[in-house]
Amino acid sequence: MAEELSFPTGLGTSDATTISLLGQDLAGDLMGQVGFGELAFWLVARRRPTRGETRVFEAVLVALADHGFTPTAIAARLTYLSAPEALQGALAAGLLGGGSRFLGVTEDCARFLSQALDDADKRDSYDEIALKAVRATRRVPGLGHPVHKVEDPRTPVLIRIAKEEGCYGPHLALFEAVGRVHPKKLPLNGAGVCGAALADLGLPVDLLRGFALLARAAGLLGHLAEERRHPIGMDVYLTVDRNAVYEP
Repeated sequence: MAEELSFPTGLGTSDATTISLLGQDLAGDLMGQVGFGELAFWLVARRRPTRGETRVFEAVLVALADHGFTPTAIAARLTYLSAPEALQGALAAGLLGGGSRFLGVTEDCARFLSQALDDADKRDSYDEIALKAVRATRRVPGLGHPVHKVEDPRTPVLIRIAKEEGCYGPHLALFEAVGRVHPKKLPLNGAGVCGAALADLGLPVDLLRGFALLARAAGLLGHLAEERRHPIGMDVYLTVDRNAVYEP
């Protein structure tokens, strides 16, 4: 007798009359009762966040939603210019640009801080842990910003919210210490602070880039909506094309 196949999941399922998600009735228990940010947290952490955790988490999503004409936004707009019939392609093009320089910093910073905390002597202060971690690496992810040279305006707000909600933990404390002890005195990048905040919420470090992409998806959709109303993609393309220098 053939072995019966089984594909377990604790997320969602449905039958002819109901849809279940996270052990709840989607229509009766979640729709209109749970915000999207709260649900996104719940889906990954497999626990419902507290009100304070939800506030911090959604502040992170808002902080990462858009940052102007970044490469991710330009990629989305130019892809839309090339294939306006495929909105999903334009959105995906922007998300694919989330890497070590843009968006990926959120996860990279959290990973750096988490590793430093794991390696630390428990008797050391945060400043001592930070100094050892800084000396052991060539570049600290999340430190410095190409535009915000003195202070990233997102940074003090996120730290304040985390403290207000009792969610200020070792990752944020260590990242602030990194800013204090680093010899170049660079500002704490908002994306890096987002990573520290998410790590302090107990979310898996290996998935934090996904939350940055979740936030940026909203911003990219906004760029594509604006591209429909006030297109700039053709001007960007022609500016590059007409100023290209051919060097055979």
